[in-house]
Amino acid sequence: MEFGIITSILILIALAVLVSAVFHRLRLPSILGYIIIGVLLGPNMLNIVTNTAITHTLAELGIVFLLFTIGLGFSVTKFKSLQKIVFGFGLLQVLLSIMVTALISQLFDMTLAQGIIVGCIVAMSSTALVLKQLTDQLELNTSHGANALGILLLQDLAVIPVLILIPSFTANTHHLLLVDSMYAFARGFVAILIILGIGRWILKPLFYRIAATRSIELFSLTALFTALGAAWLTNLFGLSLILGAFIAGLVLSETEFRHQIEVDIRPFRDILLAIFFISIGSQLNLSLIKDAWVWVSLLVAALIVFKIILISLLGIFFKNSALTSLRTGLVLAQGGEFGFAVLILTNRYNILPQDYGQVVLGALLISLIIAPVIIRFNKLIAYTVLPKHWQKPPSVIDQTITQVASELSHHVIICGYGRVGQTIAKFLSKVDVPYVALDLDPARIQTAVLAGEPVCYGDASHYHVLEAVGVERAKAVIISFYHANSAAKILQQTRLHNKRIPIIVRSHYDSETEQFYQLGASEVIPETFEASIMLASHLLMLLKIPLQMVDRLIEESRHNRYDLLKRVFPGEQTYSPDEDATIKVALHAVYLPETAACINKQVSDIDFDAMEVSIQYIRKKDNHHALPHPETRFAKDDVVILYGELPKLEAAERLLLEGK
Repeated sequence: MEFGIITSILILIALAVLVSAVFHRLRLPSILGYIIIGVLLGPNMLNIVTNTAITHTLAELGIVFLLFTIGLGFSVTKFKSLQKIVFGFGLLQVLLSIMVTALISQLFDMTLAQGIIVGCIVAMSSTALVLKQLTDQLELNTSHGANALGILLLQDLAVIPVLILIPSFTANTHHLLLVDSMYAFARGFVAILIILGIGRWILKPLFYRIAATRSIELFSLTALFTALGAAWLTNLFGLSLILGAFIAGLVLSETEFRHQIEVDIRPFRDILLAIFFISIGSQLNLSLIKDAWVWVSLLVAALIVFKIILISLLGIFFKNSALTSLRTGLVLAQGGEFGFAVLILTNRYNILPQDYGQVVLGALLISLIIAPVIIRFNKLIAYTVLPKHWQKPPSVIDQTITQVASELSHHVIICGYGRVGQTIAKFLSKVDVPYVALDLDPARIQTAVLAGEPVCYGDASHYHVLEAVGVERAKAVIISFYHANSAAKILQQTRLHNKRIPIIVRSHYDSETEQFYQLGASEVIPETFEASIMLASHLLMLLKIPLQMVDRLIEESRHNRYDLLKRVFPGEQTYSPDEDATIKVALHAVYLPETAACINKQVSDIDFDAMEVSIQYIRKKDNHHALPHPETRFAKDDVVILYGELPKLEAAERLLLEGK
């Protein structure tokens, strides 16, 4: 069934929305839903999703953005913390997977090039599926979680030489294969050098200039242009689009802009990846699979069992416990999204026969459908296979790894790195509490980063930015800048995802304090009141008031959330730099002349509670301050000090003076 471009895109996005909603409710990865819906609605079944040029283009862009964001995540810090796993465990897993698969493929009359390609596909696991599910299961910061992360990092990195090699695999002889491979690597090397040069001398300064404009729209457009421009450049050299995107992400991974870039790219990536997986599912020809179901089943079993055994043995070789090794193998025992990307390229260059490609595609899809179940129950499966480990204490079974990223664990997130934020950071440094700061001023960030401070460019009102700097693992969040709307957004987003983390907010106006508390702030620090407290405390100490009493007064004021300090007499000015421009509650003094309606009445005769106004005290003619008592009578020349909202104070004054 053929549709126009707009109709095709609308159908794909509608399907993605439906599948995402259903699978989110089922607590299953959306990837599985996209694949299944692609199979059901593809040209080989209901023929609603067709493999048109626009579908292929959108799907390829999804992989471009995926590689770009993965490149952004390849930080030097992450590599340093996992370098033994990445370059030891991970490298051996990829090389042995390719070698063993290539050798076995010779038994099925496949060429060496075809065997290597299938080996590359087998070596990959699903980064998106594994990391998401381990995070959801709180297993990412475990021994097997760290192993999985390190191996996935190496697999992602291994995509670079694979993408360079694939175009050269069209050669028919080993000699030509070697020559074309060397030529492909040479082209790839030149392309990578050009992208690295552009990144260092053009991209980084450009992003500083763009960030200085404070235009989110301009920043987002620049990020999109960078990803697509790098992809276009490698394609110009006859290489894969996704190679350029990955290198561009890698270039920007060590800049303070990477979190914000990822936030800007992520919506495009998620939508286009959904289309990619739907497109992958739609390419499965069930009629061919039906005829070759035995081979598909064998390949699925071989893929899962082979990877479990290989990764488990490698884990033991690298001195992990048998339990940790087995659990690592279980969570990585599936195909991956890069396997699909490699398969698409092999189809483009006709490296694999169509029936071979369908068998491999079917096996990858089925392994991904099975994977969430294996990952979810990896602990139970491991204990069943290794029952003796049931008796081991949890501290031995599930050893928590040292921080994957030390600066982003048990830390404080400072939103805003101005004077207040930097002062807070200095205090945290003095007590050895790690922190990371987010700010939008590129000049300030550049200087701070140069000085070695953990500061990133990012809009903290986007939850994904907070998530990227580890809000789920942080000890506290402090909003140190003054911008009410942004602070409210940060509060809402953080509380939506994390109910327990302490959040401290700086406020300026009294009217905002209660709003911040309602949005979930743990503490709100009104700067005007804090300044008042500091001035008052210094004055009291200069007047030789005992320090203990000064401390008690300050503590009482803070304990009552500055309630005493809120009770001020408003002035005539509607605004001044040092005062609250939006005072809603205040003190008000009412002089009672002889003609006042309340003269000789008791305090209890007037229902102040109904008017939501309270009497603070009554100043008598002799300047004596009488605390309000129900039987206290109003007298001529009394001054009544009321507290409440301004309109209600006016009503209370009329009642005292006029009786109405």
